[in-house]
Amino acid sequence: MNREAEVVVTGVGAVTCHGAGADTLWRAMTAAGTRLPDRPADPLARMDLPLISLVPDLGPADDDPTADRATRFASLAAAEALADAGLDAGALAAARTAVVLGSCMGEPGANERGRGDDGGWTPPFRLATALAAELGLFGTVHDVGNACAAGAYALGIAADLVRAGAADVVIAGGSDAYSRVALGCFNRLGAVDPERCRPFESDRSGTVFAEGAGILVVESAAHARARGALSGDGNGRDDDSGVLWLSGVAWSCDADHPTAPRADGEQIVRAMREAVGGAPDDIGCVVPHGTGTRLNDVLESRLLHRVLGERAPQVPLYSLKALVGHAGGASAALAAVAAALILRHGTVPPNVPLKEQDPECAVLLPQDEPTPLPPQARRVLVNAYGFGGNNASVVLAGGPDAVGLGSGKGGAPS
Repeated sequence: MNREAEVVVTGVGAVTCHGAGADTLWRAMTAAGTRLPDRPADPLARMDLPLISLVPDLGPADDDPTADRATRFASLAAAEALADAGLDAGALAAARTAVVLGSCMGEPGANERGRGDDGGWTPPFRLATALAAELGLFGTVHDVGNACAAGAYALGIAADLVRAGAADVVIAGGSDAYSRVALGCFNRLGAVDPERCRPFESDRSGTVFAEGAGILVVESAAHARARGALSGDGNGRDDDSGVLWLSGVAWSCDADHPTAPRADGEQIVRAMREAVGGAPDDIGCVVPHGTGTRLNDVLESRLLHRVLGERAPQVPLYSLKALVGHAGGASAALAAVAAALILRHGTVPPNVPLKEQDPECAVLLPQDEPTPLPPQARRVLVNAYGFGGNNASVVLAGGPDAVGLGSGKGGAPS
C-alpha cells in the first residue's frame, strides 16, 4: 500500500456539556458513572420535555445574546485541534487548507429569536465560512447538512479532498447549538426521553439534545511526514503515538422514510462494511450512533452482528451519547474525537451505567472498568445515521503499540 496516498488525523478538539477541551471530554469518559447534566434549556420553550444538554459558560461572549454559539463552539474546538496537530496560521496558509463542517441546524439562533442584523432572515449554514474567515483561509470551504450524520459526511469529504490531491490539510468535523425549532419538532415526534439520554436501556423512550463541537485535523500522510508530524510506518509506533490513520470512510442512503431507517438495514450494513473493509477482526471498539430511541438502538445492535460476525458480542461499545447527549450534526464528529482518544490511550472507558440493558440489544457495554484494546485490534468504528436515510461510518486506526492493522480502505458509495 502507498502510505503517502493515505489520510491521517493529526489533531482533535472538542466542546461538550462537560466543558471545553478533548482532555475534559476524556476525563468525563473515564469517570465511571458520569452522566450528562440534563436541564431545561429555554424557559420560554413551551413544550412537554424542554430537556437539553447545554455547554457551560465559556466566557464573556456567552453574555452576548446575539452571539453565534455554534460558530464559537467550532472556533474553540478548531483552535484546540490545530494546536494538537502542531499547525499555526503560517503553516495553514502555506498548505492547501480546506474547511468542511457538518451541522443539523447550522446557526439558527438569530432566526429563531428574531435577532437578525436587520430583523430579517440570516443564512444559518455559515459555520465553515466563519471559521475559514477567522483563520484567514481562502481554499475550499463547505458546510454539510446531512442531518445527524453530517459530521461523519464532513470527514468523508475531507478524506476525498486529501486523496484527490485537492487539499493537504482539512479542518473537518461538526458543530451544533441549541435550536428551539429542533427541540420542538422532536417533542412533537415523541422522541425526547423525560429522564436523560439512555441508549440501549430497556425502558428508554427517546433522546436528549445536546450542544457541542468536534473538530479533527485531517491531513495527507505525505504532508504530515514532510512537516515532521509523522515519521513511522502508520502502525502506531511510539514516535507517531498521537497520529492516527483515517483508514475507512463510507456513506449510503436508504431513501426509504423521512425519519425511520429502512427495516432491513441493508444500506447501513453497506456503509459499515465499506468503511471496515476486509478486516472486521481488527475492530477493537465501536462508538455507535445509539440515540436512545426504541428503533435505532435495536436495529444498530442487530446490524453490528452482521458486520462483525461471531466477534460482535465481544467487541466493546462506548455509548458517547449517554455521556454528552445527542449533539445533532456534531454528534458523529464528537464520536470520532472520542474514538481518537480511545486509540491514543489504548483503552475503552466504562460506559455510563445502565439500569437494565435491553435484551434485544445484544452488544457489549462494559460499565465497571476500562477495557484494554488489543494491539492487533486498534481500529475503532464510528457509526452515524440521520433523517432521510443518511448513513455514514468512519474507521480510525493506530495508537500506541498497534500492530498488523488492515487498511480497511473504504470508499464512499452513493
